[in-house]
This record gives sequence, structure tokens and C-alpha cells, in this order.
Amino acid sequence: MNSEGQLSQKTTPVTGLSNFPIWRIRIGLSMTLIGLFIFLVGARPGWFGWDRSQVVGFIQISVFLVGLAIICIGGYISLMALWGNGPRTIPADIGLRLVSTGYVIAVFSGMADVFGMGTQTLPQIPFFGHMQSLGVQLGEAAVAIGFLLLIPFNRLHPNN
Repeated sequence: MNSEGQLSQKTTPVTGLSNFPIWRIRIGLSMTLIGLFIFLVGARPGWFGWDRSQVVGFIQISVFLVGLAIICIGGYISLMALWGNGPRTIPADIGLRLVSTGYVIAVFSGMADVFGMGTQTLPQIPFFGHMQSLGVQLGEAAVAIGFLLLIPFNRLHPNN
């Protein structure tokens, strides 16, 4: 800084996110928030005053799985933007595959009745039971662990 308190031409302020494409991070986070809203509409429509049934049926399952897909895509976009053009580590690649695998686990658990593997096979009305709920929660946990593995800790802290 010069005597007038202004930054000179030779010095630039250093910010932690100066090397990352901010627009990709913003798009990814926006998609994640939209996906969270859609997920909540499917999982808990009563929070919005839209609940019309006592059971969780096919439409609700489909809506919260679409919301979970949008969350996964948005999280992938924003976390991959943190890597920039640099190489990813092996844990990051494992995390990406774990996000995909967790989503597949959630879809097959949530749609088990539709696929003919649940307790209420077609033509009965699909019902979201306790085992399906546990399977979806395990899939969501795998997605969360995958996102944690995708965080580039070494790029966020340049002192290391």
C-alpha cells in the first residue's frame, strides 16, 4: 500500500477463491439448493401444505429422487470447480464414483416396489416401507461421503 492507503500496481489482494471459476461454483450451488427444495417437496410435502395422503406413494418417491439427482449434479459441478484444471487425487475419483453409487442405491431402494423387488409388487400400490427408507438413507450417506472425498483440501489451503 502506498501512503494514501491505496493498493499499488505491483500488489494484489490474495483471496482463497481467486483461482476458481466462481460462476461454476454459483451454478452448482444454485442447482443444489433447487434440488434440496424439490427433495423436500417429495419427502415432506406437509411442510408446504401440499400433503394429500397418509402414505408415501410413487409420485412422492419419484419427486424426492429427482431432487436427490439434482443435488448430486449440483454438488458435482461446484466441487469439481474447486479442482479447476488441476489433476484430481485418487480419493476424489473414488468420491465421484461413490456419489454415483450412492444415488443408484437410493433409486433402487426407493423404487424397489416398482421394480418388483419390494413388499408391494405391482399391481399393488407402491408403498415406501421401512427397509426402503433404510436403503435410501444408506444411499444418501454414500453420496455424502463421496462429496467429502471430492473436497480438494490441499488446494484450499495453499500453505500446505
